[in-house]
Amino acid sequence: MNRATGYEPLYTLKDVGPDLWIADGGWIRFYGMPFPTRMTVIRLRDGGLWVHSPIADENDLASSVSSLGPVRHLIAPNWIHYAWLPRWQARFSEAMTWGSPGVAKRAASRGIHLRLDHELGDAPPEPWSGEIAQRLADSGYHREVVFFHRASKALVLTDLIENFEPGKMPWWVQPLLRIGQVCDPDGRMPRDMAASFRRRPEHLRDLVETMIAWQPRRVILVHGSWYDHNGAAELRRAFRSVL
Repeated sequence: MNRATGYEPLYTLKDVGPDLWIADGGWIRFYGMPFPTRMTVIRLRDGGLWVHSPIADENDLASSVSSLGPVRHLIAPNWIHYAWLPRWQARFSEAMTWGSPGVAKRAASRGIHLRLDHELGDAPPEPWSGEIAQRLADSGYHREVVFFHRASKALVLTDLIENFEPGKMPWWVQPLLRIGQVCDPDGRMPRDMAASFRRRPEHLRDLVETMIAWQPRRVILVHGSWYDHNGAAELRRAFRSVL
């Protein structure tokens, strides 16, 4: 597959808000399907960096990140986002690694040892409690922690919304994405994931209402096109069946 994803330049920091950067990465395969990747970097008030869902360290990306400040927190935001964390742990050995429930077990089942210093939960820990709000989404199957950076008004999601642009995806995967209801401009929660929340509809509704109440301007996604404006409106659109 062609390396290009449509989100070039890849493995390059892009300044998108106050103390907020993203870096777009190359393809990763999940059950044979190609997904473009994206990580988010937030600089906390103490100068330390908070790195969400690290991507592959190519084009000297890790050095570019460390030029912004000391890397202090590495985040595995849900149970299936961990692929490059061990390499970032090796590069930044003094950073603390925080992971969602189930991520270490999932990594071990794939032969990857993932060292977790702390498990993420429904409330932000002390290192970023005044700057980043968070909530745990837990369907019993899918577990993901969502984050809201107050200074940049950015909501950072992982897989709760996917928004693939069909023209940037291989032709053969486009019908599957439409079936999964994860195509731009109407990207939503993947259909199988949404089905797993049917046993806990009140939990999901409360989570969505909380995210909307944060009034995000931006909604940063790991896969596909993200939203730089009208974040709360995009949440209402994406989760209209829940609301």
